[in-house]
Amino acid sequence: MTVATPPETLLPACASALKAAETLLDAARTSVSALVQRDGKIDAAALEREQFAAHGLAWATTYVEALRQMLGWAGRCREAGTFGELESLMLHCAFGEYCAQLAGGIALSQVEIVRPADMGVDNDAIEAFREATAELVAQGNNAATRQRIATLIADGHFGEAALGDEMLEMVRDQFRRFAEEQVAPHCHEWHLRDVLIPIEIVEQLSELGVFGLTVPEKFGGLGMGKAAMCVVTEELSRGYIGVGSLGTRSEIAAELIRLGGTEAQKEKWLPLIASGEILPTAVFTEPGTGSDLGALKTRATRDGDLYSVTGNKTWITHAARSDIMTLLVRTDPDSKDHRGLSMLIAEKPRGTDDNPFPAAGMSGTEIRVLGYRGMKEYELGFDGFAVKAENLLGAEEGQGFRQLMATFESARVQTAARAVGVAQNAMELGQKYALERVQFGKPIAQFPRVAGKLAWMAVETMVARQITLFAAREKDSDRRCDIEAGMAKLLAARVAWSNADNALQIHGGNGYAEEYEISRVLCDARILNIFEGAAEIQAQVIARGLLSRRN
Repeated sequence: MTVATPPETLLPACASALKAAETLLDAARTSVSALVQRDGKIDAAALEREQFAAHGLAWATTYVEALRQMLGWAGRCREAGTFGELESLMLHCAFGEYCAQLAGGIALSQVEIVRPADMGVDNDAIEAFREATAELVAQGNNAATRQRIATLIADGHFGEAALGDEMLEMVRDQFRRFAEEQVAPHCHEWHLRDVLIPIEIVEQLSELGVFGLTVPEKFGGLGMGKAAMCVVTEELSRGYIGVGSLGTRSEIAAELIRLGGTEAQKEKWLPLIASGEILPTAVFTEPGTGSDLGALKTRATRDGDLYSVTGNKTWITHAARSDIMTLLVRTDPDSKDHRGLSMLIAEKPRGTDDNPFPAAGMSGTEIRVLGYRGMKEYELGFDGFAVKAENLLGAEEGQGFRQLMATFESARVQTAARAVGVAQNAMELGQKYALERVQFGKPIAQFPRVAGKLAWMAVETMVARQITLFAAREKDSDRRCDIEAGMAKLLAARVAWSNADNALQIHGGNGYAEEYEISRVLCDARILNIFEGAAEIQAQVIARGLLSRRN
């Protein structure tokens, strides 16, 4: 049996390894900067040509930030008297594995590995990092450590979250109970039947304040921060990603209106959103545009007190049941980029099963999907759809893209929290099956490779949780956190997919059967690497931000 390294030895060792990782990262940033910058500015063509190296820098920076946050987490645990054997082993395992990958190669995807040399780091710098972290790597994520972690988490305790706030602890407990009692027993049936989440669940979430969680109190919300949003979102998504995502559209709409709306728009719409009286949906994406929002074609032409909207949108979540749409349109027909875009608060009647889109000038077709089914996805068509001119967000045309960009930090932090919840759920399903499934006379959880999978799931879920909470706290402190939010989303989405894939592997053939919940969680997890910025786009945004910050 492995023995946890005493904190007085482990924490300084991890701090030293973090410093070495920061030195390696500085070397990578310097090298990549030289590849993509001309006269001190990013050269777009060079950045595209050197995309592999630039995205490697984004991932390496994410790893280093994750280690920094894990060390901070350990410090908080120790201060609170909760840094036990499990937490010590998790910290050691995380540092050992991530340092090994920083030196040997980080997987950008299943078919792409980026190594320090690919980012222009010379052998001397790589060897210096290997030497500085050799002991941590050797004793970190090894078989004995994984086995001991698997033993310690068998009781369902997966390490202290160290939220550091009694109110957040209470919020977590409340929504964990709600998810366990009202969501988990029923969500697989909702998925298999491919139906909307029952309206009773929506109403209960409304009563609990989910839709107004971060809306200021003067507008009828709870006035809580993004850290609270993360805690609530994680627990609800642990039950079912669809329920964890119900608040996403309200969060986006409220953020758009709070940051970009007129006072009259705030006073009118924010209380309605916060109370759950109206359900919003985000209507941004168009067929063929993907992440290239500047190429949107849906147009809105003003005629007196009305805008007439014509065009098509796709991948619109919860569209039939919603009451308003935050609708991104082109109001300047002569523009060719984002400067001609505006945001409308478009009112619509709530649809029914028989008539999902009863509004004049609007039609919709459901997009059948593998997972993430509880709100349904639609392709929408607009042909002379009318929107009141007073619902132009901010009362000024041409501000839509800027208004949307202002919400991306919060949206990505919230998506990261959803991913952490899915990762936690996948891990728990894998563990439950492994403890119950008997083969060759014993539970399969006792076999080293099954135990090892469960242990690493627990470690990396904690890593994802801590980097997500870090991004949320940065946002709560009114600091720019586009890079931090992007890193949280990038890592947490990968962890959710990895956990789901490995949990299904633990289930063996049964995991491939629809009757087992892990089959649903695998499908749900897969979308997290795509929406709110695909992993490749996310890495591009992070890389550009990092390289721009250096100037």
